[in-house]
Amino acid sequence: MAEVFNFGIKPISCHAWNHDRSQIALSPNSNDVLIYKKSGKKWDLIHTLSEHTLKVTGIDWAPKTNRIVTCGADRNAYVWQLSNGEWIQELVILRINRAATCVRWSPQEDKFAVGSSSRMISICYFESDNNWWVSKHIKKPIRSTIVALDWHPNNVLLAAGCCDYKAYVFSAYIKEINQKPGATVWGKKMTFGILMQEFSMPCTGWVVGGGGGYIGIVHGVSFSNSGDCLAMVSHGSVVSVAKGGGELTSLRTEFLPFNDCIWFGETSVIAAGHDCNPMLFTAEGDCTKLKFSSKLDQTSKNAGGGKAVSAMNMFKMMDKKGAVETTSTELDTKHKNAIIQVSGALVGANQFSTCGKDGNIVVWDTKSLEAAIAGLRIA
Repeated sequence: MAEVFNFGIKPISCHAWNHDRSQIALSPNSNDVLIYKKSGKKWDLIHTLSEHTLKVTGIDWAPKTNRIVTCGADRNAYVWQLSNGEWIQELVILRINRAATCVRWSPQEDKFAVGSSSRMISICYFESDNNWWVSKHIKKPIRSTIVALDWHPNNVLLAAGCCDYKAYVFSAYIKEINQKPGATVWGKKMTFGILMQEFSMPCTGWVVGGGGGYIGIVHGVSFSNSGDCLAMVSHGSVVSVAKGGGELTSLRTEFLPFNDCIWFGETSVIAAGHDCNPMLFTAEGDCTKLKFSSKLDQTSKNAGGGKAVSAMNMFKMMDKKGAVETTSTELDTKHKNAIIQVSGALVGANQFSTCGKDGNIVVWDTKSLEAAIAGLRIA
């Protein structure tokens, strides 16, 4: 089962939920952040955050501290605190000269990461002496725009997906606020900014000029719940998984490009994008084998006989009225346009959400996932 909520005709570029899913913050592809509160089956607009001067590109809502962080194409990021019923912004010193593209709170909510077109990642933490958020930069070996970020559960490691067709795992350890981390499968030494592992997305075709190559912007990255595995999706319709210290396992699919992904448990990955339909992939053999499982948005129509029935109706119309019946081009899926973001913030409540260019936010129940996985095991 899935719930569909429509917030107008404009694309929703990003969204985030509060801790109990009673409120949602979203940006309708503009410089505003709209905060809605659920009232029965409707959503009422209760706040509008208008500090950004250009398009908002990222939103994240910290469930424990109830703080919102936003970033935008105006090269700024803001941390928003709720005080006396009003959201007050706090200054963030990003020190970037191009657009900020994505933002994520760390699991302990004591810092956040901002990706940008300046070919660097800003790790921001609060400096109480000056009452602002300062940043440290991760630069090398990034050679292009960062479009996706995800934190490891240990609050130190950070994964980044970039336009240079690569995904990276960095250490974002800040000794001023973090305890010294223990070793993980990604490595022992965790000095700030050190590269733990680098992955190149596989070739999706023959490169112009001859020879193979790596052609796929990494649109989404996601750590598993344990943090031992990393999932990646690219514009080349490739889904990949890797375990720390291991090699990349990739699956080239026949679907349209993917925009984002999350983990479901330790063995399943949910990917979504321009097919308007979340898809389930299964990682087996300690992340050494990857296969497609099913599409999650199953239509109620008979997929096998739909085209045949439409053809029969068309010939009936031609025979009776001398006219061709116009067939509907509307998609059978709940999303009517590309899915932009998949939010795993609701996985703990057995739910996840997606937003798309159709102005819809869809909340998916993981019971359908469990049924799909159970069916595969039986088969």
